Amino acid sequence: MGTETSAPKRYDCNFIGGRWLVSADDARIEVEDPSSERLIALVPAGAPADADAAVTAAAEALDGWSRTSPAERAGYLHALADALESRADEVARLIVSDVGSIWKTALGIQAALPVAVLRSCAELLSTYEFEEQIGNSRVFKEPVGVVAAITPWNYPLHQVTAKVGPALAAGCTIVVKPSEVAPLTAYLLAECVAQVGLPPGVFNLVSGTGPVVGEALVTHSAVDAVSFTGSLAAGRRVGELGARTVKRVVLELGGKSANVILPGADLAKAVKVGVANAFLNQGQTCSAWTRMLVSAESHDEAVELAGAAAAAYQLGPPLDPATRLGPLVSEQQRKRVLSHIENAERAGARLVAGGSERPGELAAGHFVQATVFADVRSDMAIAQEEIFGPVLAILPYDGEEDALRIANDSIYGLSGAVWAPSSEAAVQFARRMRTGQVDINGGRFNPLAPFGGYKQSGNGRELGRYGLEEFLQPKSVQL
Repeated sequence: MGTETSAPKRYDCNFIGGRWLVSADDARIEVEDPSSERLIALVPAGAPADADAAVTAAAEALDGWSRTSPAERAGYLHALADALESRADEVARLIVSDVGSIWKTALGIQAALPVAVLRSCAELLSTYEFEEQIGNSRVFKEPVGVVAAITPWNYPLHQVTAKVGPALAAGCTIVVKPSEVAPLTAYLLAECVAQVGLPPGVFNLVSGTGPVVGEALVTHSAVDAVSFTGSLAAGRRVGELGARTVKRVVLELGGKSANVILPGADLAKAVKVGVANAFLNQGQTCSAWTRMLVSAESHDEAVELAGAAAAAYQLGPPLDPATRLGPLVSEQQRKRVLSHIENAERAGARLVAGGSERPGELAAGHFVQATVFADVRSDMAIAQEEIFGPVLAILPYDGEEDALRIANDSIYGLSGAVWAPSSEAAVQFARRMRTGQVDINGGRFNPLAPFGGYKQSGNGRELGRYGLEEFLQPKSVQL
């Protein structure tokens, strides 16, 4: 889709109450291909009236959906997963043209992970106990109610399904407001919802901006819970607005995750995997390990390895098999990342690879080179602020306690990694890190494990049993 020259596709409707309804606002939001900077779609700007209609539909559907059996809900989730899986190539192409992800990432992660998440939610329903006996009390775990899900652009379909899957599994109904920057896969998901015959009003989609549609959802009196993924600033706003009606608010916000390489670890492997993690999806990943911590004795060797690895990240069109780094999602994002790079150089960090210059062969597109800085101090902005681009900071430490201090020296606490000669030594270090998840010696991502952060990375958890329970509330009945 990123290489097509056809006229932009126009979306005029929101999906509300099982039907496609024309938006109450005639205004449209432009969606561009970040590789070519070409206009590819127009979506509704949305209005508070659209949000209200969607919440009303969700509220009307709640009673019926909440009384369905877990097996029935699982059946719908499996059917939705099947529908998405059958359109995996289409999903991946939309991701390429909407976000700029390279084809390998778009197909292998962006299209595949949502299917896995939906299936995991369905399978969880076969074992999860929605009722338990405690003394003379019977405790029922009931759906929290109508959920508003506000999602970001970097993993646009995964972030939607990570909320839709557990919310529907819990018996909640939901209104989704996808990012206006990358909304197209959410429309595809709505098409799949209609295809599998999910009862009207159980899933609703409203396009629009955060200040208009998002805030209308968060402040709506009939919304019982809000699940938000996005920036720290926007998350603070959501938390403040949700508090006015004492809603349950789940926030998954930013990260500045530390990749700690302890003495005796396989340095070459740790650096290679760390660079790949930092540059995944052009660095537009909230859990990216953007700080690499190495002992002062290994700093120069790690810098050399990281610089060589970064040099292999060829920029180019996302559909080109030779491309390892596509464009950032927008010109605004590119300028923001370039500003961080320039500020880091002025602050005294040593540029090892990449930088702020645009490659001459790429006249169009929001491209930023794979960039590595060495000799970074923990008090530098590059070590403290979430950049959300292909920028890696390498920080030397003096002993394990210093490494721990640096790793925890952040307002964020979303993810991280530890490399050590033994798993047990790495786990002991990881237990002292103030972060929500830690990969040990390259441990794989687990969609059944809780995902979420400490500190200002947010509150609540997504995925698996913990994600399901964010959409449940206990009721005690004394006998």
